[in-house]
Amino acid sequence: MTYFSKTIWSPVGELTLVADDHGLAAILWDDDKPDRVRLGALREKADHPILLETERQLAQYFAGERRTFDVPLSFAGTDFQKRVWAALLAIPFGETRSYGEIADQLGAPGASRAVGAANGRNPISIIAPCHRVVGSTGKLTGFAGGLEAKRFLLDLEQVA
Repeated sequence: MTYFSKTIWSPVGELTLVADDHGLAAILWDDDKPDRVRLGALREKADHPILLETERQLAQYFAGERRTFDVPLSFAGTDFQKRVWAALLAIPFGETRSYGEIADQLGAPGASRAVGAANGRNPISIIAPCHRVVGSTGKLTGFAGGLEAKRFLLDLEQVA
């Protein structure tokens, strides 16, 4: 599979947008761990239509003008991971869920650690809002972009 990429600036740092022929496949952080999201070779293509549309929608989101995204998504993962990522997409703007709540929603009570692992491998950060998942006490927990970026995104959604 061929993956196309474009790097953009955002208020949470440089982001690398990645798409395949079907949709957005990843949003990678500047200091992302190389094995967090496994993709093939990336080919820079700044004019790829999905990447351009993603860039436009992210700019609107960061400007407080967009609460939902409608770019096509192309998730690659296990069935369980895809179920978790679908649950992320259902978390409303400005709200949070705990890992346990997502596990319960998936009919897998007690699987909060597995939900956490799948959440950590979410390839499409921000759009599939893994930043909206917090610990059972409401405490901020791990995030690929770092806790400062997670706090920024949550605060952005409270103001908008």
